[in-house]
Amino acid sequence: MLESIELEVIVAIAKKAGDAIMAIYEQGFTVEYKDDNSPLTTADTTANEIICQALKEFYPKIPLLSEENKAVPYEERKHWEFYWCIDPIDGTKEFIKKNGEFTVNIALIHKDTPVLGVVYAPALGDMYKAKKGEGAFKNGLRLPLKENKTPELSLHVVASKSHLSEETQAFIDTLAKTTREIHQVSKGSSLKLCMVAEGEADVYPRLAPTMEWDTAAADAVVRESGKMIYQYAPDISDNVPMVYNKPDLLNPWFVAKDVR
Repeated sequence: MLESIELEVIVAIAKKAGDAIMAIYEQGFTVEYKDDNSPLTTADTTANEIICQALKEFYPKIPLLSEENKAVPYEERKHWEFYWCIDPIDGTKEFIKKNGEFTVNIALIHKDTPVLGVVYAPALGDMYKAKKGEGAFKNGLRLPLKENKTPELSLHVVASKSHLSEETQAFIDTLAKTTREIHQVSKGSSLKLCMVAEGEADVYPRLAPTMEWDTAAADAVVRESGKMIYQYAPDISDNVPMVYNKPDLLNPWFVAKDVR
């Protein structure tokens, strides 16, 4: 199945959705709130329609799971071998703030593992893409672009711009015990995971809630760059990779970092 998926087709779909998002971004928009109090704009729904329609046309046999679609019961999902996991706009809060740090996320999941991912930041013009066994890329350049060969001297840590929890900050503070200097930066959306993939950040701890569609596409990019998203455990040596299509689509807390 994976061999039949053209990565550039998914890139083109993400770009089309990104173009529609930017048209709304520049014209102005209203904000509504869902039952969980998360924001929703016409850009979210427009991009979702573009992505889902295109994926159904190109790959009609592969089911869809999207943040903006009706929930699919686990009793149905558990039988899926492959499925698309979509977040039409990851970082809606950043979209509303107009800081450019939002992304279009499209992932292909095989059972419980991301095997293809496209993350497009239309306001920044950055395209991240990966397919299992073929590497990860940013704007055509193979990832990672940088490598920190002296983590005992300094670490670059990226954290959420809108959702920095006390637990996350406490975890970052503990890193100071094993390195001389911590450089902490904030970023919105799945761009944080992409920063780990490209080597701009060494560690991204997220000890706060996220959903599977928030991370799936960037997770594929992270894995193909030689890094990994590990489920958080007090003993960081317990390196258990993130898994998908769980009965509960809420992610566990996690830490993205090098596999070393």
